[in-house]
Amino acid sequence: MEVQDLSLEGVKRIQLKVFFDDRGFFRETFRAPLYAKAGIPTEFAQDNHSFSKKGTIRGMHFQRHPGQAKLITVMEGEIFDVVVDICPASPTFGKWEGVHLSAKDGDQIFIPVGFAHGFCVLSETAHLCYKVSTVYDPVEEFGFRYDDPTVGIVWPIENPLVSERDLKSPFLEEVVSKSSSIFINKIQEDFR
Repeated sequence: MEVQDLSLEGVKRIQLKVFFDDRGFFRETFRAPLYAKAGIPTEFAQDNHSFSKKGTIRGMHFQRHPGQAKLITVMEGEIFDVVVDICPASPTFGKWEGVHLSAKDGDQIFIPVGFAHGFCVLSETAHLCYKVSTVYDPVEEFGFRYDDPTVGIVWPIENPLVSERDLKSPFLEEVVSKSSSIFINKIQEDFR
């Protein structure tokens, strides 16, 4: 396993070893001691599986308090995965980074607490499995627009399929200008 630090603090790309033979392949997708040694928290509370069609954008989502770290693995297909720093006191607040992930390359991305997450599907379909550090709580789920011009994410698709909820999400500035900035700053204190 090789771990690469990306440009946003705490965000990591993980390259896993894959063992091929005539039958197919074998790949470990998680081993707690190795991830802990790489500085990735190993206490996950829930596993999720997402299926999406080509051109879908899901995002930009995050859990408020206590926050939610994610370990993303593409099981089938290819995506463009995006993270955005949502901690106002951070020097990279509002900055984003995107990486291509596919089942073929088998890489993962670790997203710590304090970041919003989203992705778009580049293949005909995509299956994502991701571990999260806290149990989903609809009261604490929040998000902002995937096409927020202030953030300026450059998605590699046109005319995306987007849920009604994601289309009606506020812009990041609105999220921060309200009382929500309190919990975002709290996330930063607790986890960075």
